[in-house]
Amino acid sequence: MSELEAGGLPQLTSHNFINRELSTIDFQKRVLALAEDESTPLLERVKFIAIVGNNLDEFFMVRVGAYFQKLQVNNPTMRPDGMAPLQLLQKIRSEVTALIARQRRLRREIFDLLEREGIHFINTDQLNQSERDAISYYFRAEVFPLLTPLAVDHARPFPFISNLSLNLGVYLERENGDMNNGIDFARVKVPHGSLPRIVRLENVLQTYTGNAHDGYRFLWMEDIIADYLEELFPGMTIREAFPFRIIRNADIDYEHEWEEDLLDVKSIIEQGVRERRFGSVVRLGVPEVISQRMLNRLTSSLELPTTQEVFRIDGKLGSADLFELLQVERPDLKDPPYTPRLPKPFAQSDDFFGVIRKQDVIVHLPYDSFAPVEDFFKRAARDPQVLAIKTTLYRVGKNSPVVNALLEARDNEKQVTVLVELKARFDEENNLEWVTALAEKGVHVIYGVEELSVKTHAKISLVVRRERDGLRRYVHLGTGNYNASTARLYADIGLFTSNPAVADDASRLFNRLTGYAPNTRYQRLLVAPEYLRDNLLGLIDNEIAVARDGGDARLIFKMNQLEEDRVIQKLYQASQAGVKIDLIVRGLCCLRPGMRGLSENITVKSIVGRYLEHSRIYYFRNAPPEQRLYMGSADLMRRNLLNRVEVVFPILDPRIQWRVLRILQTDLRDTKNSWLLRSDRSYQRLGGAGDQAAFDSHAAFMKDSFGVCETPE
Repeated sequence: MSELEAGGLPQLTSHNFINRELSTIDFQKRVLALAEDESTPLLERVKFIAIVGNNLDEFFMVRVGAYFQKLQVNNPTMRPDGMAPLQLLQKIRSEVTALIARQRRLRREIFDLLEREGIHFINTDQLNQSERDAISYYFRAEVFPLLTPLAVDHARPFPFISNLSLNLGVYLERENGDMNNGIDFARVKVPHGSLPRIVRLENVLQTYTGNAHDGYRFLWMEDIIADYLEELFPGMTIREAFPFRIIRNADIDYEHEWEEDLLDVKSIIEQGVRERRFGSVVRLGVPEVISQRMLNRLTSSLELPTTQEVFRIDGKLGSADLFELLQVERPDLKDPPYTPRLPKPFAQSDDFFGVIRKQDVIVHLPYDSFAPVEDFFKRAARDPQVLAIKTTLYRVGKNSPVVNALLEARDNEKQVTVLVELKARFDEENNLEWVTALAEKGVHVIYGVEELSVKTHAKISLVVRRERDGLRRYVHLGTGNYNASTARLYADIGLFTSNPAVADDASRLFNRLTGYAPNTRYQRLLVAPEYLRDNLLGLIDNEIAVARDGGDARLIFKMNQLEEDRVIQKLYQASQAGVKIDLIVRGLCCLRPGMRGLSENITVKSIVGRYLEHSRIYYFRNAPPEQRLYMGSADLMRRNLLNRVEVVFPILDPRIQWRVLRILQTDLRDTKNSWLLRSDRSYQRLGGAGDQAAFDSHAAFMKDSFGVCETPE
């Protein structure tokens, strides 16, 4: 039995609380396992390698960067896992080093398999003369004009190295034999974005020889540049050249900026984005074969305090660029295409708002189409009976149909109010662009609520329409962003409703967001930071009371991440009381299941597969019917429950409740994409790689949006 805090809650210690950063690394291991699975199509395996590379980059920019900051200011704060910043950074390095080594071994194996499929990565010395001539033309016409070699000497300091940039460090010697100056150093930045990192030789040949060429042969951009360095440094002899790549701390402390009385929110975000580019270096990636002379020059010039930040990589630096390889047109090496279905209520009637007026409608992405969400905004923009549209935008992507509909609504003289969360990490610049476009059209644009530190993460939209019997409000609530691109990849759920109580809560919430209403109360919605956590804890308490009375108590929670202390303590307490608890947690999980006397009644499953599980669903068996099943934007993390505006909404229609329970049951049945968390922090894969008998929830949802279970839970 664990020690108890005041109120009877189990005390959190290093014995029963998993460190969130190490749990995040565990998630990357599960993603990499999909690349190891030989039943996964070959180019999809490449995709998962790229995802791990991209995720690790962001992990270092945000999470590791934050711990380096703690070290610099001697901040000893620790979470219940008991790990001090230095100890944790050492553990992170050990585990990430092993993960990268595993990723690189796998990458070589997959590249060998790609060779057998006619997809080749070649070196410049493998080119014949006509191919070399074409690459030479390509370099001079498209690459050379973008290169800016920067010399480093007594008059020219070591240049600023931008975050995530790939560079060549070059040592040179003068051809005239004048050794008075010794060896010179220069840096060449590899162009990013304007040119591909992975260059298809056949495209170059077609452009510069005029002949069509079949096949897939690729060269790395840095190899092409290295092969032509002499053209950048005439009169110099290239002694050695090695690539290097850095990651900077990119975690912007907006709360600190607010305390400095910078009251223009938009200016604060713009300043923060600029400052992100100059964050301290938290990781230097170099090839294993780099010379000690070059490594010493880089570490001293970048002012790296220890070698802890240096990662020697076997092979090419950076795996995120492998996403470019997915452009290869080989359908046989990819997942079979899937076309999302249109939900029946919308397919059977063209009266969009009439459908919602008649019944609540649920949309399960990406199995159902995102089109109804877009239509919600488009029809509202064009419907002469619609008077007002209000919405929250977090990550909408580029060329957003939703934003375009809002702009059209203003052209049609609708009242439009949009809360754009400028602080959505790594989407700040894109959101700033939309803010400008919306404001220029006369949209009421709101940046946040009262205190800048509180992000608005809620996914909610409200349409006010004049009808025969008066004004009626239509609401869309979701678990994911209003983003058409991610809607094809992320498993999310959205609800359309005209329920008066929910609509009234939506109006109250938007008044809270746009005005001054700190004492706002809600009938149906659970809103953070004021009410969400306490209401969830109360519903868990109800299950505890039922269990202690000998009843059949059950909780099923599905989320992306689980970390908040009080929720974990309450779940432990519920397990001790006999509540059966199933947690479906895709990513990090700080709770340890299966511990004797503490969490025997808790199972934790992670589903990682073709689609990114992104839904948040909370089921309480013994709650009143109108409180039994909730969905929303919030994970059970401190940031979501205590430092964000979040909305968790009830499923009131019994038909929709049954369908959501089918989704949960289908997830619980999954063995193809599932791992079980054990009490020692390890994850056990259920089906195993290539298990033909494993049950695939994603495949089941592609056949039926709500899965295969036919009876209510």
